[in-house]
Amino acid sequence: MTLTVVEHPLVQHKLTLMRDKATPTNQFRQLLREISHLIAYEVTRDLPTEYRSIETPMMEMKAPVLAGKKLALISILRAGNGLLDGVLELIPSARVGFVGLYRDEETLQPVQYYFKVPDNMSERVVIAVDPMLATGNSSVAAIDLLKQAGAHDIKFLCLLAAPEGIARMQDAHPDVDIVTAAVDEKLSDIGYILPGLGDAGDRMFGTK
Repeated sequence: MTLTVVEHPLVQHKLTLMRDKATPTNQFRQLLREISHLIAYEVTRDLPTEYRSIETPMMEMKAPVLAGKKLALISILRAGNGLLDGVLELIPSARVGFVGLYRDEETLQPVQYYFKVPDNMSERVVIAVDPMLATGNSSVAAIDLLKQAGAHDIKFLCLLAAPEGIARMQDAHPDVDIVTAAVDEKLSDIGYILPGLGDAGDRMFGTK
C-alpha cells in the first residue's frame, strides 16, 4: 500500500475553509467539488495509456489516450457523492457504482443497505471515494464487497484520514493505495476524526 498526501497549496487552502465550522453548506459543497478535482489528478496519475493515430490541423501523429475498460468510480454513500461529482466532471466517461453503508453509532461497525457496481470489474481500474477514512471499518467493508465483485486494481480517495483508519485499511487491504488531502491527529472516543471537519455528510447536505 502507498499513502499519498496531496500537499498542493490550493488543496490545503480549500481544506482549511472546509474545516471551519462557520463555512455554510453551499460553500462546503462547492469546496468539496473543487478539491475533488485537484486530488483526482493525483489518484489518476498512473492510469494506463495507449497510443492512437489522430490528425491534428497540421499533420498526423500518435497521441496518448486512456487504455482498457473505462474507469469505475465507486461512491461510498452517502458522503462519497460529494467527491464523486467532482471526479466525474474530470472523467465524465467513467462508469459509476454505489456502496451503501452506514455506521452503527454504538458498535461503530458498518451496516450494508445498498450495492450496485458496473460490470467487468476485474477489467477496470476502480477508485472508491469517501471523504473520511476514520475507523476504516466502512471503507474496509466497501473494499471487501468490491473485491467480491471481481475488482482487484483498487484505489481509495478521501479528503481526511486518521492514523487508525490508515492502519486498519493497510492491515485488511495492503494492495489498495490511499490518496488523501490530510492525515489528522487521531480519532475521538466516538470514532470521529480530530481535528477533522465534523460529519461530512451532514455538512454537505445540511442535515443533523
